[in-house]
Amino acid sequence: MEQTHSTQGTTSENGKMVSVLSYLTIIGWVIAYVMHNNEKSELGAFHLRQTIGLYIIGICIWIAQMMLVLIPVLGWIIGVLMIFLYIGLLILWLIGLIAAINGNMKPIPVIGKNAQHWFSGIK
Repeated sequence: MEQTHSTQGTTSENGKMVSVLSYLTIIGWVIAYVMHNNEKSELGAFHLRQTIGLYIIGICIWIAQMMLVLIPVLGWIIGVLMIFLYIGLLILWLIGLIAAINGNMKPIPVIGKNAQHWFSGIK
């Protein structure tokens, strides 16, 4: 008996694994990117673009906070208020992670469409 293997199931499973893994820290993103380069999928590329956008925005918020906290009183107040930006980023991250777990290519609100455009080189 000859056995046939369906590559479509493997590809979708690999794409789903890449998409979920990309949300699990920067190291997870790098691992997902390497996995994606071995076996490309549209789902994996979509979520790699989403998460790199989230990570870069998070780093920019952190850098801004570190600069502003050096300003006495006003900087400290702004630093405390920036916690709301981190909470918003966490919510966006959760929305993206849930979409990745479900295998959906749903853009993250606010930054999703821009991330797809900015990082269109990830294919």
